[in-house]
Amino acid sequence: MAKTKSTGASRLGRDSMSQRLGVKIYAGEKVRPGMIIIRQRGTKFLPGKNVKKGSDDTLYAQKAGVVSFVAKTKKRFDNSFKTVNVVNVK
Repeated sequence: MAKTKSTGASRLGRDSMSQRLGVKIYAGEKVRPGMIIIRQRGTKFLPGKNVKKGSDDTLYAQKAGVVSFVAKTKKRFDNSFKTVNVVNVK
């Protein structure tokens, strides 16, 4: 047997909190001004009509309406095209 009690034997308990990212309001759902539509890191979805982007890339509604998602082609700096997802509130 050990002479003294061991301290700090457990190496668990250091897991970080989840960030809870993703789409919060889907297409066809109603929103009010200020409601968060998508929480994201980077711009996987771009803001469209009546949608603003926050400092942490969160997309939120500017006006009341219905959410819609549209796929558009966007021209890049090297003259190539990329399909992007745009979020609108109508």
